[in-house]
Amino acid sequence: MHISIIVPTLDEAREIVATLAPLQPLRDTGHEIIVVDGGSVDATLALATPLADRAFVAPKGRTLQMNAGAAVATNDVLIFLHADSRLPGAGIATLLRMLPRSGRRWGRFDIAIDGRPGILKLVAAMMNTRSRLTGIATGDQAIFVERALFAAVGGFPRQPLMEDIELSRRLKRAAGRPLCLRERVVTSGRRWERRGPWRTIVAMWRWRLAYWRGADPDKLAAEYDAALRARPVVLQIFAKNPIPGQVKTRLAGAIGTAEAAALYTRFVELTLATAAAARAAGIVDRVELWCTPDIEAPAFAMWGNRFGVALKLQSGDDLGARMRSAMGTALDRGSSAILIGTDCPALDVPYIAQAVAALGDHDAVVGPVEDGGYVLVGLARPVDAFSDIPWSTPDTMAATRAKLIAQGATWLELPLLWDVDGPADLLRWEALDAAVRRSDIRLTAR
Repeated sequence: MHISIIVPTLDEAREIVATLAPLQPLRDTGHEIIVVDGGSVDATLALATPLADRAFVAPKGRTLQMNAGAAVATNDVLIFLHADSRLPGAGIATLLRMLPRSGRRWGRFDIAIDGRPGILKLVAAMMNTRSRLTGIATGDQAIFVERALFAAVGGFPRQPLMEDIELSRRLKRAAGRPLCLRERVVTSGRRWERRGPWRTIVAMWRWRLAYWRGADPDKLAAEYDAALRARPVVLQIFAKNPIPGQVKTRLAGAIGTAEAAALYTRFVELTLATAAAARAAGIVDRVELWCTPDIEAPAFAMWGNRFGVALKLQSGDDLGARMRSAMGTALDRGSSAILIGTDCPALDVPYIAQAVAALGDHDAVVGPVEDGGYVLVGLARPVDAFSDIPWSTPDTMAATRAKLIAQGATWLELPLLWDVDGPADLLRWEALDAAVRRSDIRLTAR
């Protein structure tokens, strides 16, 4: 039994040699490599030709290219390998041993995702587990199938997205469940890193659910293509110079001005650490600290250097004008903007990820708090949501909703949070902080 490895490509000059070079010893033992290019404008085809038994151009579209490769394949089993993926070293030997022994006629490998965000390990584990439970394989897992069975089910369906899911369905109906090999194909994490792992996870689950519900694959493909071209996201943080008597004034009467300023400083640094983590995870592309009343204060310089954030000066006659001005700088650059304050210790990286995902489908996103305001607001396009708003009142959120409705904007409200304004809020925060510290101690002890 011999294998035909089919690799669809499009502008993959950076990846193709690394994909094909490890496969060269297979060619000496009767296996073949087929590269089907969709009309690359870079050097993909020139680089691939000496490393393949056949390399040719076919009509653009992954399904069309893979079917074209299968049509010229001469071996018993086909493997469909993405151009940014690497087959496991012992993968072919394991496949040749296990496929006839198992009685299965098709299958896939496990997957590992090569990328910096640590969550990609969890993503890969979930993909592998889901595939075992459902019997559905993804293209990233290097689907393999007997050539005769592939032809019998009509090959990949002529659809631009979810073609791997549909092929898996057809193969399951025709030949039963897949052979799931634990050897791991290593695929590039660039898709997750480009848009951010959380955004990508949310989007893929949404598209997958829509497909299961019968959505048109052409429409889903259009959404997918638009998402790959998604606008960058700028996370903006509003902060004051932590001068005693000028920050956390409602708390200062209970705990003193110096203690209130120290608490404010801690909240700013917690917020900056969360923002930096969101940037490191690829959830946001840039973090800015918007300063008032000036930008020269030593605290701002220290925070900028420590957390690697850009310093900006707030400008405007009231809070609404300052918000509009800050977010406008990002929107004018073609980015989406998310603006947060510094007094909500419950605001974390997953919450920011939800906000970023919401801007893929909505004009705005808001993170409301219990006192009637909000700790997060995001815009995907210019929307006048901040004029004539009664700030720092129980009516702030309601007035903002009314403005969004008047502007004809679509928006999503995230789960309700709470912020620290008065003594009761401080007690709540201290209890939460103590619980977190105890948890950290237990984890360290283990």
